[in-house]
Amino acid sequence: MPHVVVKMYSGKTDEQKMRIAEAVTQAIMASTGSAERAVSVAIEDVDPAAWVETVFKPEIIGRSGTLFKKPGYDPL
Repeated sequence: MPHVVVKMYSGKTDEQKMRIAEAVTQAIMASTGSAERAVSVAIEDVDPAAWVETVFKPEIIGRSGTLFKKPGYDPL
């Protein structure tokens, strides 16, 4: 039962978010063999000014052992 949470800068439309959720769903299905009904995708908007404190530090640095794709930027 894969559940994916996508955190990104706020400002995307619901249509864009639906396309992102569909693309993520297709990628999960293709790579894990999961059925579409088993996949869920949440998208959380993050204010760009809050990114470092609410996402980068706690989730990218703080949970680096769980990252399989690391970002190519360092805002610190």
